[in-house]
Amino acid sequence: MTAAVISNHIEITAGTCGGRPRIAGHRITVQNIAICYERMGMSPDEIVYHYPSITLADVHAALAYYYDHVEEIRKDIESDEMFAREIKSKHPSLVQQKLSRIRG
Repeated sequence: MTAAVISNHIEITAGTCGGRPRIAGHRITVQNIAICYERMGMSPDEIVYHYPSITLADVHAALAYYYDHVEEIRKDIESDEMFAREIKSKHPSLVQQKLSRIRG
């Protein structure tokens, strides 16, 4: 029964959100919900407030999916963070570039 409830709320579609699990009918990934909940300390109600197109049941299904696949999703989060750091180091913001020219 639990799997059926989650499958009503979570979907994985190749080519959408990188094939990562997401709220059905939305581009909000389970990873997004997990970050809001664990790292930002948001409650499920606060998550719905910030993503008003999803339901509280969607959030709870995403969290259940996350905890069933925690290692995989945490690896995806770390991979995304490493990619962001790499891009940031290779391509400083325009403000940083201007400051470097002014100081240099």
